[in-house]
Formats: sequence, C-alpha cells, structure tokens
Amino acid sequence: MTKNAKIVIVLLLLVVVIAVIPLLFIHDSEFGGADGAAEDAITAINPNYVAWAEPILEPPGGETESLLFCLQAGLGASVFGYGFGYLVARKKYKKKDEK
Repeated sequence: MTKNAKIVIVLLLLVVVIAVIPLLFIHDSEFGGADGAAEDAITAINPNYVAWAEPILEPPGGETESLLFCLQAGLGASVFGYGFGYLVARKKYKKKDEK
C-alpha cells in the first residue's frame, strides 16, 4: 500500500468520524436550514419587518426545492470529482512520459 493510499484511507475514516459522532452524541436535535434561522433572527430583532424582495422563482413544493438542492450538490460534487481526477491523471501520465 502506498503512502498516498494510507493518507486517503485515514482521511476517509476521519470524514466518517466527523459525520457520525454528532449523530451519536447529539440527540433530539433539529437540522433546520439557514433560511428558517435567518427568518427567526430577523423576527426577533424586528417583529414588524416586511420583506422588500420576492423570490424570482418559487418552486411548487418542498420536494422540488429538495430536488434542486440535490442537483446543485451533485453538480458541485461532479466538478470536484472531475478536478481531482484530472489532477491525478495528469500526475500519472506525466510520470509515464518521463520514463
């Protein structure tokens, strides 16, 4: 096993630990979005606040909003995956050309 493979395995284990520990030790927690937290903070500061802007596009339901969020996350993960794959392949083929 190469040194890089060991580093990748350790980092993947660290990611799993970071994701699992809060789920195990924090019970009865709600994972709300930033929009709801911002609305609560604004209402606490100024209860008479009226929004001055309206959304340009409002999805028809919560499922559509979740779908758009998932598509955004998938697109971002694809870009990162492509970038990392490109960097790995560039390094791999550069070594072959040098030999």
